[in-house]
Amino acid sequence: MAVRAVRGAVQLERDTAGHMEERVGALLTAVLERNGLTADDLISIWFTATPDLHSDFPAAAARRTGIVDVPLICAQELDIAGAMPRVVRLLAHIESDRPRSAVDHVYLGAAAALRKDIAQ
Repeated sequence: MAVRAVRGAVQLERDTAGHMEERVGALLTAVLERNGLTADDLISIWFTATPDLHSDFPAAAARRTGIVDVPLICAQELDIAGAMPRVVRLLAHIESDRPRSAVDHVYLGAAAALRKDIAQ
């Protein structure tokens, strides 16, 4: 089994803890489903959030969706002028037999504009 990395992002419509939980949950579900993974395949997840998100930690939202025994960490995204607001990004380290080229990176909703080259 190889160690792979999968990227993803989602834009929140509003900065509330409930909405953060909903959107982070949708992102995690999509990452798992599109890559044929279960929570047991996760090694760790690194989350970043844009500086305009204050309502909750993305990792705390992930915990409430059932990701309970995986190391998670949060950091703040760089505050770049003109950057897309209210975005949570993730970098998940996974165990997978998929070749690197077959890993599906997940950019939901408006966040697809962040990586048009790999977003589905």
